[in-house]
Amino acid sequence: MLDEIRRDVLGPDRLVRAVAAGRRKGARPSYRRAELRWVQLKAGRRLQVVRYSDTQAFTENLDRDEARSVVDALLAEPYGNWHVVTMSGTTQLRVTKSDEAVVHRSAEADVRPDPSHDRTKSRLLDPGDELFHALGITDADGQVKPSRRDKYHQVEEFVRALEPVMEPMRAAAANGEVRAVDLGCGNAYLSFAAYRWLARDLPVRLTGVDVKPAARQRNARIAEQLGWSGQIDFVAGEIGDADVPAAHLAMALHACDTATDDALARAVEWRTPVIMAAPCCHHDIQRQLREGGSVPEPYGPLTRHGILRERFADVLTDSLRALLLRIAGYRVSVIEFVASAHTPRNTMIRAVYTGSPPTAEHIDEYTALTEAWHVRPALAKKLSYGT
Repeated sequence: MLDEIRRDVLGPDRLVRAVAAGRRKGARPSYRRAELRWVQLKAGRRLQVVRYSDTQAFTENLDRDEARSVVDALLAEPYGNWHVVTMSGTTQLRVTKSDEAVVHRSAEADVRPDPSHDRTKSRLLDPGDELFHALGITDADGQVKPSRRDKYHQVEEFVRALEPVMEPMRAAAANGEVRAVDLGCGNAYLSFAAYRWLARDLPVRLTGVDVKPAARQRNARIAEQLGWSGQIDFVAGEIGDADVPAAHLAMALHACDTATDDALARAVEWRTPVIMAAPCCHHDIQRQLREGGSVPEPYGPLTRHGILRERFADVLTDSLRALLLRIAGYRVSVIEFVASAHTPRNTMIRAVYTGSPPTAEHIDEYTALTEAWHVRPALAKKLSYGT
């Protein structure tokens, strides 16, 4: 089987991608994972080999002669699984505890290798990555389960949104370890995906916080399964007071209602260099609009109907959050991080700390909005801003 895999991998017009991962009983490969595919560079066709340690990725682009020796060395490593996709189908090789080969083959229609080195809108995390199988998003063949496609797209696009703010994290870490925290991590899809992406280039230590001890225990098991226990840990506790150190990256995905404000306030307290939050369920401002009485003219119709009041409260809440972060010294952008087909809660607040003082205009905008609508955001209370 390894000879067959060798032929497939060394065929530049045949291979789509190959992944070596896992380990055989009683042995450990030199690298936790290896990914291979042929790419077209200015110098010609090259076999791109990416090897992953626990904290870093090492990439080589090899000519045909170099590729042979490197592939032979990888095949000699005690990997427990090889997943090879070619033009004609997929081969999955798994080595059992008794050192026997279990082989699964399947045909894949319309598969084409992508030789381009810089691809437009390429996948940042390969669905065949062991991470997604451990999270229950893909099956044993590395295919995204139909019921989990929305979750896969959320994770992929969240990681894509990390790319523009990598440099502030790198600079803040000062060539040391990047500290990341996922506040209200739940099942920690983002925790694991963010670690997987960041650890390609940076040493990373990540902590997930959730109020449910069961979530912590589940996530800890997955971290151990992936061999990441030394770099990822999970704590049970409230977002606002969990015992976690200050971070270079603070994340919060769909923390409900004012839990998002707890996460933002914690990050502001730390002066976290990069904040990424996708809010959910803006009940606090909805309630204030419903109970506040007078509505500024001529905007009564915006809150007259329940569904419109709910949607307007979403926009007002996140607008005020963005202003408060700006007042706290952050450069803020509010973006759509994933298509609404995958989740209706697809707004992301992305903030980078600059330390710049607020302008009079920002303060006036915030004051005018809160006074006109008779609201006080939960984030303002947590930051002790205003009266």
